[in-house]
Amino acid sequence: MSHLQTTFPPSPPALTAVADIMQPPLTTVEQYDHVAAAAYLMKHAGTTALIVLDAATDRLIGIITEADVADAVADGKDVNEVRIHNVMTTRPTVITPATSIREAAKIMTSSRFQHLLVMDDTGLRGVVHISDVCRALLTDSHRQNGQA
Repeated sequence: MSHLQTTFPPSPPALTAVADIMQPPLTTVEQYDHVAAAAYLMKHAGTTALIVLDAATDRLIGIITEADVADAVADGKDVNEVRIHNVMTTRPTVITPATSIREAAKIMTSSRFQHLLVMDDTGLRGVVHISDVCRALLTDSHRQNGQA
């Protein structure tokens, strides 16, 4: 009598912290750039948010998102004239790399954010987008239901 044994590859480790899913903050703009320049950079970098740096100190001072650009257009502002500092978020909500993905989801849904900056003692470590959080939560849900 022959016994067949099925082996399955090991499941990848569970994603638990935002450090597991965050993206590096690659694209930056300066606060005095035009909003049109931010929109152009977002399109060509394939991103939905840019880190805003102080022109004099190169220090992080905010974030500009597609929603900020859309709001400027909806408000009738000329994106070729208005500067990023006029429409950006100046005090973005910040989390640490150790923040759980579930906590990030709670923050994003309760505040209606699509992006969170990830910082530690050394500075900006990355950006988390709502789609990254959803993907991780779905992966975790599938894993818990044996659908890895």
